[in-house]
Amino acid sequence: MARNIVKKGDMKRFHAGQHYECYEFMGAHISQEGGQNGVRFTTWAPNARSVSVTGDFNDWHGGEPYVLERISEGGLWSAFISGISEGDIYKYEIISPEGKRLLKADPYAFYAEKRPNTASIVANPMPFSWNDEGWLNKRAQIDIYKSPLNIYEVHMGSWRRKENGEFLTYAELANLLPKYARDMGYTHIELMPIMEHPLDASWGYLITGYYAVTSRYGTIDEFKYFINACHENGIGVILDWVPGHFCKDAHGLYRYDGTPLYEYQDPRRAETEGWGAANFDLGRPEVKSFLISNAFYWLKEFHVDGFRVDAVANMLYLDYGKQDGQWVPNIYGGRENLESIGFLHQLNEALFKEYPDLIMIAEESTTWPMVSKPVYVGGLGFNFKWNMGWMNDTLKYITMDPIYRKYYHSLMTFSMMYHYSENFILPISHDEVVHGKKALVDKMWGDYWNKFAGLRAYMLYMYTHPGKKTIFMGCEFAQFIEWRFYEQLEWFLIERFDMHKKIHDFFKTLNHFYLENPALWQLDYYAEGFEWIDPNNTEQSIFVYMRKTDHPSDTLVIICNFTPIVYYDYKIGVPYPGAYDEVLNTDDIGFGGSGQVMGQTLYAEEGRWHNQDYHLTIKVPPMAGVVLKAHF
Repeated sequence: MARNIVKKGDMKRFHAGQHYECYEFMGAHISQEGGQNGVRFTTWAPNARSVSVTGDFNDWHGGEPYVLERISEGGLWSAFISGISEGDIYKYEIISPEGKRLLKADPYAFYAEKRPNTASIVANPMPFSWNDEGWLNKRAQIDIYKSPLNIYEVHMGSWRRKENGEFLTYAELANLLPKYARDMGYTHIELMPIMEHPLDASWGYLITGYYAVTSRYGTIDEFKYFINACHENGIGVILDWVPGHFCKDAHGLYRYDGTPLYEYQDPRRAETEGWGAANFDLGRPEVKSFLISNAFYWLKEFHVDGFRVDAVANMLYLDYGKQDGQWVPNIYGGRENLESIGFLHQLNEALFKEYPDLIMIAEESTTWPMVSKPVYVGGLGFNFKWNMGWMNDTLKYITMDPIYRKYYHSLMTFSMMYHYSENFILPISHDEVVHGKKALVDKMWGDYWNKFAGLRAYMLYMYTHPGKKTIFMGCEFAQFIEWRFYEQLEWFLIERFDMHKKIHDFFKTLNHFYLENPALWQLDYYAEGFEWIDPNNTEQSIFVYMRKTDHPSDTLVIICNFTPIVYYDYKIGVPYPGAYDEVLNTDDIGFGGSGQVMGQTLYAEEGRWHNQDYHLTIKVPPMAGVVLKAHF
């Protein structure tokens, strides 16, 4: 990966914001120059008086022979320094315009010390023996929009831990997590940020080392081993990525050369105060090179399958999280961040040109149009968007007493009014199970039994609703406490408590049912794939709808009852004559339900009902969902 002396062409492209692999010469690269072994260091600090390399090798004081030479008018500094080798820790000693001495970690370092230490480490990544060619070939051939996408969101530090409370390593996780995800019926793992960050409590969203896989869990090769193991198990890997804002810790990117550099110079744009974060100046060419190259780095060097891009709304709106007087309109008087829009266009066009099978998910919480549409048709260029509206509406619904649900029926149906405007993913993420919001099972109304019943019904509704899926770890066995980043999930619940084991079995069954039924994903983004049978039964809080493909034999009829009442001899319209089987019932005793299953084949009768030519008389179980499928 290393190049020796920085070439003029590389410098020109870097300063133009057009270099998409600048990590190949920026940072620290082990090399041989003039017959000597050492490291070439290159960094960007246009306003610095001087730049040196410091470390144990010079008692953390710069000066000759550790001084870098300014090699471009735009502020690149570079030097080859002999006697430094792999594993050495270092920082840049930067003298600011005011003469202040700053010690900064390398923005392009591939590895760093384990927190609380903050120095960069000279790394020499060697070629890795990948065994995922079959996975990559398969990925290139499928149409992801017409395929199942069932994402398991994971925080690597708290999924599981050792008995003494220490983190599992990437290698140890590689022997557990991919197999678990495969067996449970997930298609992808989404990792909360694994880039280097100083504070565990930030969950990785305040980053200091964008190119450094965090040393908390092991080495560079061990993380590659983890991804390789995922691919060998048929599991894709999506990284949470934060190109909008970064950590303000003194050793990081913040005021890197003593002046606002990676962040905006205007203080009204430079920070998001509620997060304690600095905002990237996405109009600055060198910042574009830094961030777009970073995306390519994870794709090229680690074979990741995509990104979930954090806090896109904060990037798009100048007034995001700000009061009047705290923000400055754009040149047209609007609140849109034109530089960010341009950056996202450039980023997504560059990535999809090189990786057309990429997954790019926007966490975007507003009604900004065409987020998940290509740039050439006027979109932002992502190919998926989290449906935050669906999440907020449905969680509000399922937390309320069923007595009142009839007044809020539209919270469960409104999403289909706008569903086809984007390529939506339905997310129940880490953000919904922290900060007093309660664990997912504990959000449900009612006593112990009804909470589990409500969770099963809600999950069936989610997995039969159009759109791809994301669920956070721990939800699948109904952990009652909120997620705690500082300890492992409460896996003992599955072993000690029957209801937790049964809900775990239910999730596994539901996930595989989702994978095995094309009606639940093949036409997610086509109106032909969904049809309401009865969306208007507000009085009984029952929803009836169909999921379909081009083949009638794939059709599924779904009935969701969000009250704790059993309804016998309940009449629903169905599209076809003949026999119907109950293929999934969340009230099954094996899932912890009350056992109100039909237990026999049903036969449709002629006669229009719910705008269908045929009808069935069924039993609707309490606080439950049922899926029927016709015989052909």
